[in-house]
This record gives sequence, C-alpha cells and structure tokens, in this order.
Amino acid sequence: MAGRVQDKVAIIVGGGQTPGETIGNGRATAIALAREGARVIVADRDLESAQDTVDLIAIENGDATAAQLDATDEAAVKALITDIAGRYGSIDILHNNVGASVALGDAVAVDMTEEAFDRSFAVNLKSHWMACKHAIPIMRAQGGGSIVNISSLAVLEAYPYIGYKTMKTAVIALTQNLAMAHADGGVRVNAILPGLMNTPMAIEARVAAGMPREELVAMRNARVPLGGRMGTAWDVAYAALFLHSDEAQFISGIGLPVDGAAWASQGKY
Repeated sequence: MAGRVQDKVAIIVGGGQTPGETIGNGRATAIALAREGARVIVADRDLESAQDTVDLIAIENGDATAAQLDATDEAAVKALITDIAGRYGSIDILHNNVGASVALGDAVAVDMTEEAFDRSFAVNLKSHWMACKHAIPIMRAQGGGSIVNISSLAVLEAYPYIGYKTMKTAVIALTQNLAMAHADGGVRVNAILPGLMNTPMAIEARVAAGMPREELVAMRNARVPLGGRMGTAWDVAYAALFLHSDEAQFISGIGLPVDGAAWASQGKY
C-alpha cells in the first residue's frame, strides 16, 4: 500500500524533537508521511532540529523542507501557512504535535505558578487552535483536508499535573468542535491520545529532574498492559498516517488512544 499520502502537502508542527536517546512523535510522523509520498514541511521552533528531520527524510529520497516556527505566535503561524499554501498550491495535512508537561513547569494545582499555567496553555492548546484557524479556510477552499491534533491519554487517567491534564483535555473538545463545524467542507479533524511512550519529551525532562533513566523506563514499562513496555514514536506515527490517509476518509472527530491497552485496563493495573 505504498503511496498512501502520495503528493499531499503536509505540515508537521513540532516536527523536530527534544534531544534524547529515542525518536520523538513529530519526527517519526514526518518520516512516515514522507515514506508514503507526502511533501513534508517540518516546522519547529528549533530550526536545526527540524533540519535534522529533513536530513533523515532526504536519506530515503523523500521530499521535505524545514521551517522555523514559534507555534505560540499567531502572526508566525499565519505567515507560514500562507506561504506554504502559496508555494505548494494546497495544504492537505496539518499535524499538530507540539506539547510538553514537566519541561514547562507543570505541577499539581496548588503548586503550579501562573506563568507556568500560561505557558502550558500556549504550547498545549493555543498552538493547535491557531494552526487550525489558519489552515482550515485553505482546506475548505480546496475541498478538504486532514488535521490530527496530538492530545494524551492523560486526559482519561489520574494524571497529577494540572496544566497538561487540562490543556490536553481541551484539545479533545477543540477537535470535536472543528470536526463538527467543518465536515461540510470536507475537513476531517481527529486526535491521537498517546499513552506511555519512550520518547524524549516524556523521558528527558524527568531524567534531568533527577530520576535515573533505567529506573524511570522500568517503572513506565511496568505500567503498560500490552507487552510490558512503553510505546514508541512509530506507534503514534503509524496511527497518524492512517488518520491522514484516504483510508480514514469517513473518520472525523475521534480521539484515538495509542496506549497498549492502558485505558481498557483501568482498575486492573
């Protein structure tokens, strides 16, 4: 089934990654889409990291371009989307991968600072809304498109930190609202809820805070029912590839857990 997103123009917001020992969700998704024929724009606040993703795609003869973007700056988001639409003639795929918890100063409600809460809002929710705001009119004008927002299984679990929990829950509501409002324009909007993942975003900030890496990985692996190990960025990437492809042409407004049966096993583990 090669070419599942052949020649589609795909913007991956957050397509670089936090430095670390494993691959991140955004980078894996960019590579997966490029392997299936998409023309990928890798947007990230860290241009060097975005270019690293592009270089990995180029090794496989894929089509990718790096762009620097502060996803919390509406003027910058609008400018990038307008430029891409003008240069490529369409925007078929928007993938909103930006998100963070501990790295933004997330904490329990009684300890979190106002500044950290505002950072969480800007990164985990506002960035998604702004990209959708400026991509959807272009998608509607061309007859359709696919948007995937990355939420988190934290919305369904007893996640302790208030910023990530509330903002990623709001991403589900955003996804449902946009799916309803723009179905008549052929725009599909879905969300993915990753569970425990062995990605730099999930691991590195906790290691930096003092948690021994091997202990952290073992503890997280033990919490996953399916196979006793965390998922990888490729698990998220393959789910995203399906949702962005025409195979999912009748799917919109869903929140898809990619979690190794964690949610199905609530109360048992």
